[in-house]
Amino acid sequence: MRLFAAVMPPQEAVDELRRAVEAVRSGPAVGQDRAVGHDRLRWTGEAGWHFTLAFMGEVGEPVLPDLYARLARAAHRTDPFPLRIHGSGHFGERALWVGAAGGLDRMRMLAERADAAARRAGIPMDQHRRYTPHLTLARSHGGTDLHPHLEALAGFEGTPWQVGELSLVRSNLPTGGVPGEQPRYEVLEAWPLGA
Repeated sequence: MRLFAAVMPPQEAVDELRRAVEAVRSGPAVGQDRAVGHDRLRWTGEAGWHFTLAFMGEVGEPVLPDLYARLARAAHRTDPFPLRIHGSGHFGERALWVGAAGGLDRMRMLAERADAAARRAGIPMDQHRRYTPHLTLARSHGGTDLHPHLEALAGFEGTPWQVGELSLVRSNLPTGGVPGEQPRYEVLEAWPLGA
């Protein structure tokens, strides 16, 4: 099963972001120029809006008890922290995302601990790199001008909330072969932060 550790935003934060994204997706009024490649963006569904801390890829069931115990310890060692969805960014022409503000030092520490928990449970992890908190909104295969979307979302400031748990999420990839079909996400377990 494909697994990742994540911070899941509360429904209120998702609702705020949805309204902002709907405004961006609807684009300029009829008769005005739209962003080049606007229609080629594949927008993620709300169910996919999460802050991935550590992507583990395929994980066998025999590893789960040890992984659960290690993630529980990682959560226990990390105090709750404030977070809000903030601003926008991109990875080249491939992905449009919104970022985070607030307790980013603690969020990065939680990401480090989740990554270490997976490694110690025997899961081969990708090469380590500095964690960039982001929530992916849309993907492209290139040829899409993301700058109008980036500018439209640059000033977005969500309402702060308190991150109180670490979630282990299963990603169920589409199997129906239907164009535009989205992955399904299922929280397998969640652990409260702090002592």
